Amino acid sequence: MFSNRSVRVLKFGRCEAYATVYPRVSNWVLNFPPLPSLSSPHRGLSAFPAAQSEHPQQKMSENGALPHRGKVLTVDTMNANVKKVDYAVRGPIVQRAVQIEKELKEGVKKPFKEVIKANIGDAHAMGQRPITFFRQVMALCTYPQLLDDNKFPEDAKNRARRILQACGGNSIGAYTTSQGIDCVRHDVANYIQRRDGGIPSDPDNIYLTTGASDGIVTILKLLTAGEGRTRTGVMISIPQYPLYSASIAELGAVQVNYYLNEEKCWSLDISELQRSLQAAREHCNPRVLCIINPGNPTGQVQSRQCIEDVIRFAAKENLFLMADEVYQDNVYAEGCEFHSFKKVLFEMGPEYSRTVELASFHSTSKCYMGECGFRGGYMEVINMDPEVKAQLTKLVSVRLCPPAPGQALMDLVVNSPQPGEPSYQSFMKERTAVLSALAEKAKLTEEILNTVPGISCNPVQGAMYSFPRITMPERAINEAKAKGQAPDMFYCMKLLEDTGICLVPGSGFGQRDGTYHFRMTILPPTDKLKIMLNKLKEFHQTFTQQYA
Repeated sequence: MFSNRSVRVLKFGRCEAYATVYPRVSNWVLNFPPLPSLSSPHRGLSAFPAAQSEHPQQKMSENGALPHRGKVLTVDTMNANVKKVDYAVRGPIVQRAVQIEKELKEGVKKPFKEVIKANIGDAHAMGQRPITFFRQVMALCTYPQLLDDNKFPEDAKNRARRILQACGGNSIGAYTTSQGIDCVRHDVANYIQRRDGGIPSDPDNIYLTTGASDGIVTILKLLTAGEGRTRTGVMISIPQYPLYSASIAELGAVQVNYYLNEEKCWSLDISELQRSLQAAREHCNPRVLCIINPGNPTGQVQSRQCIEDVIRFAAKENLFLMADEVYQDNVYAEGCEFHSFKKVLFEMGPEYSRTVELASFHSTSKCYMGECGFRGGYMEVINMDPEVKAQLTKLVSVRLCPPAPGQALMDLVVNSPQPGEPSYQSFMKERTAVLSALAEKAKLTEEILNTVPGISCNPVQGAMYSFPRITMPERAINEAKAKGQAPDMFYCMKLLEDTGICLVPGSGFGQRDGTYHFRMTILPPTDKLKIMLNKLKEFHQTFTQQYA
């Protein structure tokens, strides 16, 4: 049937292939060397015709060349929402900081010896030591043979055994249930009940997460719906943590800004919430109100009265509340106290506690722990519709489970050593030392920055950051605009190039038009923080004179 077949030699650069051509068949069969010569043209060739091509548009031309094929995925064909995502905390300035670090290692001369990364709340990277008890239990969970080692305290061993017994195969390397390890969720619920003065917490309402960020994005996914004027609007504070704006952009929701009052120590005014909500209802459907308390990047701690007012507002306007409470142990200012939204909600009575929908979030990454890399966290959902809750459980199951080591660490945070246990005194000593040092650095930061003409810094009441306002000369603003940069981006980039200090411009968090800020962490060791603040002071004075 195929007696008229022939063999052709096709060239691809330096390579040759041999094609068997069959009459009345649209495809060729390609055979690549080894072939010793054309004197044995059928050696190694297929004896059967090729099947019809699944991709006829890619059929070879007579000279053997494939037609031109463009990339399937390009900037023009990718998800348009992803292109809208911006995350200033790891933006262009941080990328340049990494380049400078490489240049320093290569011997490039700079007016400084190291880059000080004060751009992100990564405590351990800035020199904070891990809590000993936490690392002991994590070591035991990771390498259970250490349970026979008498160097480890018995309470650490007991925690490790309990966690391992709740894992498949007694291994922290096994998948867990999607909602999280059962005993850990019970411990989280008990912790919340103790924290909130006895208000009950149901383990079934607890979802362990990959850091707080994972939980926040998951809840936003559930809330995002509609098109056009019915599209979900998400109310976020300005300044805000860029996770929120980035997630809103990725999900295609509508960002609804409400401004914190800088003149009143970044307080939240209900009148501003009302203004923001009314304006947003002209073009979207605001359904959720996000609160960060203590605040990031602004460091304010909300009063109980403010929280009550927010809850009443959410109830009146039928809004879902999201309470980001990852800095709940980071409260420094005299007269300030952390109040959880759940506690206040239930103490306001059944009119609110039975109706207002709330999701609150916590993490292992902040407070005194600083264990960012373990990616541990939880969320508690209150008054969620049972059918929606079933959908939430389905959604988290798609990702199988949060990291088991992060779940284990979260358990230690909520089930830390208690009085009478061997590790209690050393644990409390380390915990107190971390929080006391942060309180000292919060005050130091405020005091030094406020000595600089042109810089104004509100008290750092809590969290891990200051968000000072900077006055910039008109010439500097004009030069920044000529370069296509936000003025505070221009300022922070020049600060990095001149001093090695890496900060995040306020424009990455949002701010009122005509104002300029930067965010810096208070995490560096005290001696390094003093050096950094004094270098910043000198830079601002020089910068101001240069562009006067």
